[in-house]
Amino acid sequence: MKHSLKIFFYLTKLSLKTIFQNKIGSMFFIIGKLIRFVFFVFFIYILFSQTKLIRNYNFNQIIIFYLTFNLIDTLSQALFREVYRFRPLILSGNFDLVLTKPHHPFLKILLGGVDFLDVFLFIPYIGLIIYFGLKIPNIHLISVFLYILFIFNSLLITTAFHIAVLAFGILTTSVDHIIFIYRDLMSVGRFPIDIYKSPVREIFIFFIPTAVVMTFPAKILLGILTWPFFLWSFFVSLLSLFLALRLWDFALRKYQSYGG
Repeated sequence: MKHSLKIFFYLTKLSLKTIFQNKIGSMFFIIGKLIRFVFFVFFIYILFSQTKLIRNYNFNQIIIFYLTFNLIDTLSQALFREVYRFRPLILSGNFDLVLTKPHHPFLKILLGGVDFLDVFLFIPYIGLIIYFGLKIPNIHLISVFLYILFIFNSLLITTAFHIAVLAFGILTTSVDHIIFIYRDLMSVGRFPIDIYKSPVREIFIFFIPTAVVMTFPAKILLGILTWPFFLWSFFVSLLSLFLALRLWDFALRKYQSYGG
């Protein structure tokens, strides 16, 4: 474990150096993300200028859902950015070199160091969650603890998905399309899953766990998540991780170098 952490921190250091080599491009990247975030908040504000409630949720509650979505999405991108760069390793055959290193390949192809371009966005997101959370009367310390726990649970599910993407990358040499499908499905969680009609709502809870990843953490913070869904969330995360690791093992057994 100590050896793995040392490698991870070293890769993170290299990632930070890469950012400073292109300061202007990095600055515009962060500004672009912030502008997109502000415009969507403005869109939510315009919606609530026409109505006081959306599916029994007020403005502050909807903002909590949106901020939670951004926090989880940004965390997953900051941690798993290397997945986006996995396909060239497969096509060139350089994945062989990763497999022969004396550490788990996930350190390089899944984590690969923290992407600080996304880490910088945590500060405004967390600050706004605290600001709007304090405006909601029924939030208490237990809710905050469970909220943090559910954020980690969501990260387990996103970890499982990215491992599955790596496995499909080995089997099909296709990564980008699957990642974009994942991002489109997760974007459904910008708003509470309750706004969708049945059976779409059930699909995003029981078959495609978008609601479990993006919506349930905000619901537990607001104190409106029922116990069956509470247990379902952790079952989904454990099952997803188990299936993703099995798929990864299967893909490794089928792997053969595409380089040379």
